[in-house]
Amino acid sequence: MDLITLKAIQAPLKQRYKDDPDAAVITLRASGAVDDANIACKVETGRAIAVAGLHPATGGTGAELCSGDMLLEALVACAGVTLKAVATALEFRLGQARITAEGDLDFRGTLGVARDAPVGFRAIRLRFDLDSDEPAERVDTLLKLTERYCVVFQTLNRRPQLNVSVA
Repeated sequence: MDLITLKAIQAPLKQRYKDDPDAAVITLRASGAVDDANIACKVETGRAIAVAGLHPATGGTGAELCSGDMLLEALVACAGVTLKAVATALEFRLGQARITAEGDLDFRGTLGVARDAPVGFRAIRLRFDLDSDEPAERVDTLLKLTERYCVVFQTLNRRPQLNVSVA
């Protein structure tokens, strides 16, 4: 997709959201069901069923997806799409681009072995390997805008309001 096509697609959306800010607020949903036989959750992705289970470091077999891996995959997907959209909008000469996310977990926290060990990632690193002949200041702008507009990155970075309920 080139800049002209991207602008043509996004212009009416941007105008609509300027005219009616409430139209820009959309609720995304995900759902799943616990597995009857295993310690697993079947997540409906819209395209297939993804079965998430325990990480081997917590007693899982490794046959199911790890939700921590899925979080990092969501970050990579969002950062990659955002990078490509921003590069298109900037008419940035981008060849190949590879995005990698890695995170450090201390499984003592989730297993309740040590109260002082955090439950969840204590650090996440996002790396972009770019093939481009653009000057360093344009690369910096590309990465700054990618970080700014990546939904998953910003969600992790600013911690949204969370609510848990039972029906």
